[in-house]
Amino acid sequence: MLKTSVGALSAVFLGVLLNLLDALSYGMILFPLGETIFEKTGPDGISMFYVSCIISQLTYSLGGTAFRGGVGSEMIEVVPFFHKMAYMILAHVGEDDPETVLATTIVSYALSSVLTGLIFLLLGALRLGDLVSFFPRSILLGCIGGVGVFLFLTGIEVSAGLDSSLGWGLDTLERMMVPTTLVLWVLPLALAISLMGIRKYLSHPIVMPAFFIAIVGIFYIVVVAVPNLGLQDLRDHGWVFKAPDAGVPFYNFYTYYSNKINWEAVSLTVPTMFALSFFGIIHVPINVPALGIAVEQDDININRELFGHGVSNALSGCVGSIQNYLVFANSRLFIQNGGNSRWAGVLLALATTGIWIAGPAMIGFIPIMIVGTLIFMLGIEMVQEALWDTFGKLQTLEYSMILAITVVMGFYDFVVGIVLGIVLACLIFVVQTSRSSPIRAIYSGTIAESTVRRHPLQRRFLNEVGSQIKLAKLTGYLFFGSIVAVEKRIRAMIDEEAFMRQPIRYLIIDFSLVQGLDFSAAEAFVRMNRVLNGKGVELIISGVSVSDQVGQALSMVGLLENFHEDNEYLPPRVFEDLNQALEACENELLLTLKERSDELSAQKDAPAASALTIPTTLNADSAAVAEIIENTPRSHHLTRAAANTLSDHTLTTPAKWQSFSQPLPLLLQAFKDSTSKDYDFWHRAVPYFTRKELPQGSILFSRGDIPQGFYLLEVGVLRADHELDQGRYSESIVAGTTCGELPFFAESKRTATVVAEVDSVAWMMNLENWEKLQKEQADVATELLKVGLKLTNERMNSITS
Repeated sequence: MLKTSVGALSAVFLGVLLNLLDALSYGMILFPLGETIFEKTGPDGISMFYVSCIISQLTYSLGGTAFRGGVGSEMIEVVPFFHKMAYMILAHVGEDDPETVLATTIVSYALSSVLTGLIFLLLGALRLGDLVSFFPRSILLGCIGGVGVFLFLTGIEVSAGLDSSLGWGLDTLERMMVPTTLVLWVLPLALAISLMGIRKYLSHPIVMPAFFIAIVGIFYIVVVAVPNLGLQDLRDHGWVFKAPDAGVPFYNFYTYYSNKINWEAVSLTVPTMFALSFFGIIHVPINVPALGIAVEQDDININRELFGHGVSNALSGCVGSIQNYLVFANSRLFIQNGGNSRWAGVLLALATTGIWIAGPAMIGFIPIMIVGTLIFMLGIEMVQEALWDTFGKLQTLEYSMILAITVVMGFYDFVVGIVLGIVLACLIFVVQTSRSSPIRAIYSGTIAESTVRRHPLQRRFLNEVGSQIKLAKLTGYLFFGSIVAVEKRIRAMIDEEAFMRQPIRYLIIDFSLVQGLDFSAAEAFVRMNRVLNGKGVELIISGVSVSDQVGQALSMVGLLENFHEDNEYLPPRVFEDLNQALEACENELLLTLKERSDELSAQKDAPAASALTIPTTLNADSAAVAEIIENTPRSHHLTRAAANTLSDHTLTTPAKWQSFSQPLPLLLQAFKDSTSKDYDFWHRAVPYFTRKELPQGSILFSRGDIPQGFYLLEVGVLRADHELDQGRYSESIVAGTTCGELPFFAESKRTATVVAEVDSVAWMMNLENWEKLQKEQADVATELLKVGLKLTNERMNSITS
């Protein structure tokens, strides 16, 4: 207990020392001291600083933050905004009415704190902490750099005693180079650089306070040692701050409040107030999590911290003071040095109250070089953080934005700098996002296949003509910047030279990974559809439901409107998943193979080839979309591929198999590409199969069933519906293929439910016959198992494609 109390007192001493140093650097320059009206307001700025510290410290220590040892204070970054408000009021009111200028200025300062508090309260109450986190850190860095430049210039003004109204022209530079003035600002600059060098190698928190105590001590040793050197002479020559008038109370800034307020001038400062609030808001989601990591505290809620900041700032403004925030550096030092308790925070508030009440008399004894050193050091560190530490770590555009904000805020205007940062951040986002193409991948139909189990002849045909199907998978959010890359890529596909080299009949655009799209992107698809229609290419959209966000966006621009006779362009077909879209395209391509097979059957007066059954396609309108354009490279390609596929098969069942009874022809067709064994070999397997008729709608087996057999489909179409942990998908099984072999041979449960879509006929090998085959025809059973594994591998390739 004693150790804890001693640690808390040690932390309070360090906290008071830090508040004192911050008051000399931040508070002292709260008003623009270079202006005649404000030249005596240094002590008042310090007093306002202390009041803000006390209010924030009590708020945070009494539960306004999750950090028990959190330290609140004004931040140096707010000073430029206050100066801007003061200059605007001074320019509007004029120097002839100092009482009105002071009253209006201090009211504006307090109102800005109230406004900041209300914004923080609103964000916290509405739980918009995550929204605040979206502000780009590059804007904050640019603002920090701008404040750094401002502080460096302010350090010169304060140290050299320059009038800020002179600007930074040649006259000011000449005054700076006068030897008696030169030493006033070069000495604190040198001390600031020395201190930064010392802190680089000695990072203990006591280093900086000890440095300034030593400088003050050395300064007064010199004063005492030099004969005839008095404090008044030092004040007259700009080495020590002028002592405040006798009898000035510690609460003197409250005397500035009067009824002489120019509300028109106050209204002019409102944009600056909002800019100041915005600048404060983007600090919280950065500093608070960083402090949580530094002190190993994980129960951080940004909304709670925003609400606490709102209370603290609103109260500070209501008592006539200024903004305050949870300060990362001071809080970390306070907590790490024994102040990790709310009681320690209350003690810090009481101690700060004590030095505030001690009054402004001490101002007349503070060497200006101390304040100058502090301001120079802060300015250089902030510029270093913004420009030096980020050099080479950011992309050129982001770094250029930080540099632009720094220059504009440091040398021109803070509000303009913040607005510029927001505009540049938006532009950079558009440029960078546009560089990253939303096209995840483009595949040919020979690579991306549907999960339909095709007859070997159909697979061979599709392998040859699948290049007429193109699939583009999109990802992310599509907007006016990123859609350009999509449109450019699609136009390149149908460029005259590329189209002659590889003609396309279907272009599938998959939206499965698209989160949304804006109006410009949706309209771009209308243009793309017109261009594709002009080339005879059908646009097909997958991964979209008409009721979802993407579907609604495409509907609102008229892309999905029903086809009308007076409309020369076809609307794209829409499928809810990619597999359905691929199946539809493949089925329509297979019509050519089917027609050619039927022609051969008619010529030989043979029955139609049922083995080339094509499943019914969802969303298909053969009259509108399945037409084959005569005398085009695409139609010639399809016709030639059909002829090549059927060249070795005058019918789907070769003549030498015509005399065989089922299921031998079916076995030979289904296994032809997976085995080298002839019909004599497979004839030995025929007795182990039994014929099974499947009426339309009948269930062959269900998911979770124990396999009782595997099947060869002779006639009809089956549909397998899979429900896996990874998702759901369906596949069609056409005549001439197998069904259910993997779970059967692996002795595992069924993974799908299979239903007959039309009246079908299948040949089944049950468990009993499989066991008999293994005993009586071991070599046939082994070959059958190998064929089953090969067919399963083909289907897995189709699914993963």
